[in-house]
This record gives sequence, C-alpha cells and structure tokens, in this order.
Amino acid sequence: MSKESTVKTLTSIGRDVMDAILEGEFPSLHFPDRSTDNIVYDGVTNQFVLGDSSTTRDSSNLRHVRSFAQLIWVAYFAKKLTSAQRTSSLRDLYYSSEAYGVKFSNQAESDRIVTDLETLTGLARENFGIFPEERSSIFGDVRMRYTVSGYENQEVCLTASPDGFPIGRALMTAKPVDASAEIILAIESGGMFSRLIETGAWKRYQAVLIHLGGQPPRATRSLMRRLREELELPIFIFTDGDPWGMHIARVIIGGSANSAHLRGLAVPDAEWIGVTPSDIVNHSLPTEPMNNADLKRLDELLHDVRYAGPVWQDYIKAFRELRSKAEQQAFSRHGMDYVVDTYLKEKLP
Repeated sequence: MSKESTVKTLTSIGRDVMDAILEGEFPSLHFPDRSTDNIVYDGVTNQFVLGDSSTTRDSSNLRHVRSFAQLIWVAYFAKKLTSAQRTSSLRDLYYSSEAYGVKFSNQAESDRIVTDLETLTGLARENFGIFPEERSSIFGDVRMRYTVSGYENQEVCLTASPDGFPIGRALMTAKPVDASAEIILAIESGGMFSRLIETGAWKRYQAVLIHLGGQPPRATRSLMRRLREELELPIFIFTDGDPWGMHIARVIIGGSANSAHLRGLAVPDAEWIGVTPSDIVNHSLPTEPMNNADLKRLDELLHDVRYAGPVWQDYIKAFRELRSKAEQQAFSRHGMDYVVDTYLKEKLP
C-alpha cells in the first residue's frame, strides 16, 4: 500500500473518534477478534486466518479505556512515522511512548497494541514503518531494486557482502529484479549460513541463502514469499533436527496463529528437507537426548492442525521413537565439508 493510502487509513481512525466526541458520544473501535476461538485453519490457502467474529473496544467501558487510549496513540505514532517516511523498531516505539506520557507495562503490551492496529486497519506494521529488530540475513545471486527514500531505483546484488545483507525495511520493500539462482535455501543457524557462503555452496547449488535466525521474523517470511512468487524460486528449509526446527519450517509453510490476521506470509509449497529423524540415523549424527520440553512440544504438534498430514505425523512419531535430537552443525563430525558435499547433494534438486 502507498504511503498516502496508509496515512489516509490512519487519519480515518482519528476522524471517527473525533466525530463521536463532537457528537457527545463515547468513541468505539470495531475490528476482527484475535482470540484463539476465532483463529481457523484455511485448507484452501493452507494457513491460519481469522474467522467471522469481531470485537469492540469501547471508551465508555472502564476496562477498555487504557487499551483504547494506547491504540489511538500507536495509530498517531504510526501516522507520524509514515508521513515523515521514518521507521521505528518495536523496542523504540515502546520507549517513545514515555515521551508522550503513554504507559505500557512492558514491551509485550505495546507489541500487542501494534498487532491490534494491524487487525483494525488490515495493514501490516511494516506499512507503518514499524519493524522488529533485524536478525535474519540473505546472500545470493539476486538483484534487488530499492524503493526506500533516498535509495529509489538503486540496485544491489546480494552477493556484494560476504556476511550477507540484513533483512530489514530496505530489502523487505525492495523489488526483485532478476536472479541467476534457481532455489532458495533457508537455514536456521548463523554458523551453517556462514559455512555455505564460505564453501561456495551457494554457487554449487545455485541457491539464495537465507539465515532464519530461529523462528524467522515476518519481514523474512514476507521476502521469501515475494521471491517465490516474483522470481519463481522454490524454497527448501534446512533446520535443526528437533521439534523446534521442524516447527520453524511448518510456520514458513503454513503460517502462524499470531499472524492469522495477515495474508502473504506463508509459502505452502516450501519443502522441509531436514534434519529429519532418518537423517540423524542414516548419517550417524551426534545427538542429545530430548528433554521434557522437547517431548511435550512433540505432543502438542501431534494435535496441531498444520501437522495433520501423514508425512508430518510420521516425522513426529519418528522423533518420539528416537527421543534424540541433533543440530545442523552435527554433520561436522564427518568433516567440515560433509554437509555440502554429501548431505545437501542428496537433499537438493
């Protein structure tokens, strides 16, 4: 959405509130309900979406006054950012509130209000210039054209930095121009990301490498989706061999409940290549025993609608039988380049 349209949407919130006050009424805000009871899994799009229920935040209700005021301030702050073409991290927004006398108990509370604004407007926080701290990176033979102020139409090849490029606002909003790469390989750990750059694996497999940094931020998932759609690059996900790594992949593929109010984040045809339970056995990887938290997580995933398919159910059952986990770096037991020369050769097209 354009800056002008975003500003118009935010302005309309303030105008509706002012109109109600001028008419002697208590203003209220109506938006889709984000409670877990209203989050459903859409089998057509293969992702979580919000259902039909809605909620009202009414300033005449004393229980709503605090969150109502917070939401109006976040909308005001977002409009200032958008109008000035500035950005803010979620952390910076939390501290900025103090300058206006707006009270949040902690950053988790301010983050929730930002999500409320997304739900109210139907826009992602990134449209308002609000971003989480960067923790993902990208490297590969792709040319991107910047759209951010001061860098419009400048192009950059994502092999220009040996450390990769951080995925922040500039890259998230940049336009993919072209690529000699043929696939995207999304990698959980920074160490493995660096290894695949250093060994030239990105050239060997004609891959764009993306460091997920654990569960990837929405900016990263959004960029992956755009590269998939605009450059038609298939996505392969390489994580640790444990319930958490598997779930990182499943969120990329099927979305998360926390972002059910947004579209355009999931990549339903992305593929998790491992580390699978059979990889741990077949490659004789060093392992650690699963702890109670790991086993509990497997039980939760067993009943998660995103894991209803037989392939995912088989992965879960195999992990439960193995009761062991392995990190990506465990392949180094067989030599520094084993993961490139042997494992990825088996896994990638």
